[in-house]
Amino acid sequence: MMNRRDVLRGVSAATLGAGVLPFLKALPAAAAAGDTLVVVTGTTINSLDLHRTGTNRPSYQVAVNCYDRLLTFGTKTMPDGTLAYDYDTLKPELAESWEVAPDGMSVVFHLRANATFWDGTPVTAEDVKWSLDRAVTVGGFPTTQMQAGGLTEPGQFEAVDDKTVRIRFHRPSKLTLPDLAVPVPFIINSKVARANATADDPWAMEYLHRNPAGSGAFRVERWDPGQQLVYVRNDGWTGGPLPGVKRVIIREIPSQATRRALVERGDIHLSYDIPAKDARELAAGGKVPVVGTPVENCLNVLCPNLSFEPFRDKRVRQAIAWAIPYEDIFRNAGYGRGAPMWGGAASSDSIAWPQPSPYTTDYDKAKALLSETAFAGGFEVPLSFDLGTAEWGEPTALLIQEGLAKIGIRTTIDKIPGANWRTVALVEKKLPLHLENFGGWLNTPDYYFYWAYVKGNLFNSSNYDDDEMMKLVDETLHMRMDDPAYAPKIRRMITKAFDDVPRIPLWQPSFEVAMRPDVAGYQFWFHRVPDVRTLGFRQA
Repeated sequence: MMNRRDVLRGVSAATLGAGVLPFLKALPAAAAAGDTLVVVTGTTINSLDLHRTGTNRPSYQVAVNCYDRLLTFGTKTMPDGTLAYDYDTLKPELAESWEVAPDGMSVVFHLRANATFWDGTPVTAEDVKWSLDRAVTVGGFPTTQMQAGGLTEPGQFEAVDDKTVRIRFHRPSKLTLPDLAVPVPFIINSKVARANATADDPWAMEYLHRNPAGSGAFRVERWDPGQQLVYVRNDGWTGGPLPGVKRVIIREIPSQATRRALVERGDIHLSYDIPAKDARELAAGGKVPVVGTPVENCLNVLCPNLSFEPFRDKRVRQAIAWAIPYEDIFRNAGYGRGAPMWGGAASSDSIAWPQPSPYTTDYDKAKALLSETAFAGGFEVPLSFDLGTAEWGEPTALLIQEGLAKIGIRTTIDKIPGANWRTVALVEKKLPLHLENFGGWLNTPDYYFYWAYVKGNLFNSSNYDDDEMMKLVDETLHMRMDDPAYAPKIRRMITKAFDDVPRIPLWQPSFEVAMRPDVAGYQFWFHRVPDVRTLGFRQA
């Protein structure tokens, strides 16, 4: 029985903490009967609208679970038998079929005839056009994401008839169709949105911030900011197999010790994005199933911000790269889960990304480089990390602090609340030295570099600005990977990134999830937010 009495029988209230008690009181009796699935996470949901400025990554799950896109990705089986999305396979979601024009300059989508929004109104091509118009117009991350796929302005989208949509391309691109399957281009009930728009808010940003209006597998039944998000199944969903549970509670519990206690006791069903330390220990214990999946196109990195005067000299950045205790960090913050990203070849013929940088821990090289600069005596700088990722961020920051102290760079640790991180680090880009974790949704090297190395783009939190890098990204982003010019340009891009080091790779993380043995259907996704549409319970 999943109720407060059973939880407190095995774990004291003092251990769980006061913050979890309202959650325990809210657990419905239906959870015991298999109608409700309870997920805990340590991160905060700050909006129900991905398109809103400042919406953080944990909030993207609403776009995934409550809205449809034209396309989705397939599923593949990993070497360990677990499931993950398949970037190389596109499948229908809201669209039942599509055809690319012979010249490769447009695509026509045919919508499902029986697709309806939650209020029962049909999903039309006009809803699709309005939603895609919104995505390319609102600015910030959503619009930049659409631009990555070559979708830049409303004139590219046409409602041919009620169930047919044409999208025109400015140029053929390997990224356009996959980009329609990421969370950003979700389809909104435009009639509801327009009814709640104003002259000052033509895209109904304020309304949709708290009131989703979709056709997806789940509706938001309740949102208590900072506490929980409750989904209820949409039994009229046509975009895929009907979810195996009627209700899902996403509960925010900041304390990882509490989250671990709950999943170990079996009092919740799934703990999402658990620390590597817990993943290693729980997996070794054998009682709690743990799924760890390498995050494709993703790195944990240290970012020296070029807006901070010492870091404008690349020799200072290189000195820092030689002064990082990589192995200690991987062992004590990553717990050996994931892949090391240091000690690679000085010159590599590979275009795989991510790949290890040529740096190792060498304090003599670091000191020598720093001595050539105007900062030979060292300097002071704050070192920031996101409290929402403190399980790896804090030990990493402390070890980097020790390493940099050995070459005269003195750091103070700056802990930033997760709800504020995206705005301060990524939008305002004002943190002098900080830890960051970015994974490119579209699995190509040029896509990662587009987001993280191009001036002004969201994940370029180092304010890196280089003409050659911009040119390389622009030339390769839409290029076919079998084009003879592609590989040489990517190799140059990677070589330059390691020489300029505006981002210092630490390790490629593994995404870890712990669950009760009776939970079925978990699948890893590149966006790293809970996709609860496939979750259910194993048959007894």
